[in-house]
Amino acid sequence: MEIWGGLECSINRVGNQYFNQLEHAGYDSRPSDLEAISALGITSIRYPILWEKHQPQQNTVIDWDKTREELLYLRGQNIEVIAGLVHHGSGPLYVDILDDSFSSGLAQYAQQVAIAFPWINHYTPINEPLTTARFCGLYGLWWPHERNDYSFLKILFQECKATVLAMEAIRTVNPKAKLVHTEDLGKTHSTAPLSYQADLENKRRWLGLDLLCGRVHQNHPLYPYLIENGITKEEIAFFETSIVMPDILGFNYYITSERFIDEDLDAYPTHTHGGNSTHQYADIEAVRSSKVNILGPYPLLKEAWQRYGITLALTEVHLHCTREEQMRWLQYIHQEAKKLEIEGVDIKAITIWALLGAFGWDKLLTQPKGNYESGVFDIRSGKLRPTALTAMVKALTKQENFHHPVMGGGGWWKKNYRVLYGNLPQEVAGAFDGQPILILGKTGTLGNAFAKICAKRDLHFKLLSRAELDILNPAQIEQIIIEEKPWAIINTTGFVRVDDAEEEQEDCYNSNTIGCKNLAILCKKHRVKLLTFSSDLVFDGVKNHPYTEDDEVNPLNIYGKSKAHGEHEVLQHHPNALVIRSSTFFGPWDEYNYVYQVINCLKAGLPFIAPHDVMVSPTYVPDLVNTSLDVLIDNESGIWHLANVGAISFAAFALLVAKHQGLDESLIIAKPIQEINLSAKRPSYSVLASKHGCLLPTLNDALERYFQEAKLYDFMY
Repeated sequence: MEIWGGLECSINRVGNQYFNQLEHAGYDSRPSDLEAISALGITSIRYPILWEKHQPQQNTVIDWDKTREELLYLRGQNIEVIAGLVHHGSGPLYVDILDDSFSSGLAQYAQQVAIAFPWINHYTPINEPLTTARFCGLYGLWWPHERNDYSFLKILFQECKATVLAMEAIRTVNPKAKLVHTEDLGKTHSTAPLSYQADLENKRRWLGLDLLCGRVHQNHPLYPYLIENGITKEEIAFFETSIVMPDILGFNYYITSERFIDEDLDAYPTHTHGGNSTHQYADIEAVRSSKVNILGPYPLLKEAWQRYGITLALTEVHLHCTREEQMRWLQYIHQEAKKLEIEGVDIKAITIWALLGAFGWDKLLTQPKGNYESGVFDIRSGKLRPTALTAMVKALTKQENFHHPVMGGGGWWKKNYRVLYGNLPQEVAGAFDGQPILILGKTGTLGNAFAKICAKRDLHFKLLSRAELDILNPAQIEQIIIEEKPWAIINTTGFVRVDDAEEEQEDCYNSNTIGCKNLAILCKKHRVKLLTFSSDLVFDGVKNHPYTEDDEVNPLNIYGKSKAHGEHEVLQHHPNALVIRSSTFFGPWDEYNYVYQVINCLKAGLPFIAPHDVMVSPTYVPDLVNTSLDVLIDNESGIWHLANVGAISFAAFALLVAKHQGLDESLIIAKPIQEINLSAKRPSYSVLASKHGCLLPTLNDALERYFQEAKLYDFMY
């Protein structure tokens, strides 16, 4: 079984606006991307030569220079190209996906591609035609934004006709060209009253493939459905005589591919509600319901193999989730595919998808750009940053075993907390026999947040108090490392009282410098990854734009100096350690944060004094912890800045909180920092940015989630 790769390259249309994934990703501005991708060891790549990009105006001469350069490079690396011509698209503006201008237009374009690149032997003229037809014609999300069976079927028939005509045109140039047809590997589950609807959808999921294979005729179970919804006998007859059998059936299985429909509307939010002429029902991801268990790719692929007997491939393997869950998902899919291969199913490959990540799929590509989800590489810095998946993929391409301690936990899709709708028994704690993460700082906000999130992410950890591990005691550190055999230590301990540090200098330096040095020396000795935290107060504030990791430190107070010295000691003694600088943070699980203090004070009718001339980057603790864990798992090192995107003064931040909660804003007294009785000098500007890109969401987004989460824990309410 081979390992292929693929670029998320959708160009879909919403209204008259085209959303281009690779444009969002900045792919064309990074000529070195293919070098990094080829180094993975993949044997084939799903490579976009998309119609909407290359010929947006009709009858224009196409400039193939850049594409030719890239394709020749891939050819030189012995990477087979699977050329994609339309990826969730509806074609350029001069065609209509509801009529023959689309199918004939794509055939003409396909022939031009074949003439330009006669050595390409594998084509996917249209990616996931059935899925695209649903989104365009049944759900109204993409152009032409229709919501009826007639439009859905017309679009699907046009896409399948375009596939036939495109392959015929390509084969006039290259008779050896093979069709790699891709589709979503879905399944609909239902309650008993809706079994008829599930039966329709489960038959309909094969319709595109049945058309290409010449199986749709008067005896096909969906023939009456086609005729009733406006498809003519002539349109059906085209596929009885023009058969283009796929050479490889590529199926894309996502955690959302299996659906569940339920007539109990009150049990689900309104955005899930839909229906047919007989019933109204909710349509949700099956994995989120306690009423059904998903089947997974193994039985669904086996069903496809038994139905068609054509070579199979998994043509998209990707999960938008935390890093360890991405690795667990890839491992799960690879194991399922290997099981099929062992049983004699002809499964050609699995495809590592979204090598560069993807934009906006959380909103189903209906909004410009949208939120980013990383893939094998993270591109937010403007260049490709290898993640932990990179090493995993390289091992798979070499057919080597790959191990990472975080892969020991089970995937969330197998856990009870997958359920959003319905009730399941409380999750039984996982039994771990692998290496743990040691979290130091049992009584602190950050340490407890790491413990809570590690538990949620099913990461094996132990939370230790100062009595259990004193970082000023090297012998005790070494003893714990030998006993527990951690793969990583996360140090959240430290002296945090900035003003008290001016008088308690020795304690501050011991905690923030000497203790960190001890950890670094012993973690280096025993090959343990170390993550420790620093502060924006290592800077002097003379800049008027955000500080990055490359800026020189020049702390103004004892606390900042202790942190700066701690950074230096850690990286001098353990260069592979990870030091994360952050700023004033607020979290939803305790009251020891600035936001809580503002609300508590205003609710009591008391004035709240805050400096208006100190600019910071307030940081939401769950965002900080989750991203820190991802970066740790990626084996990153050196100094990283992690803060929510946004620059704001303490006074303005207090006003923002008051406004959000409908509290008396007049109680917030904004003053210059010099008029506030503080022992330690603060930089007037310590906003953080990162050369690694914006890894955390915006401050406003974080604040919204803070209030939602804090409400669950009864803080402030």
